[in-house]
Amino acid sequence: MASTRTITVNGDPLTWREGMTVRDVLDARRFVFRMLAVHVNGTAVPRKQYDRTPVPADADVQVIHMISGG
Repeated sequence: MASTRTITVNGDPLTWREGMTVRDVLDARRFVFRMLAVHVNGTAVPRKQYDRTPVPADADVQVIHMISGG
């Protein structure tokens, strides 16, 4: 029996699956805010690459809401 692999998203566990992308992580956690900064294992991922950037098992993913104002 295979063990379940996970990743960490903003400190919380999420079940990982083969082929998972940054977009899959955002959808699973229901991130819908347009202005996000995403880092996978400390590396920034540009928005244009969310759909094709893989997230490895045991990764640490940080999603930050970018807020501006004055």
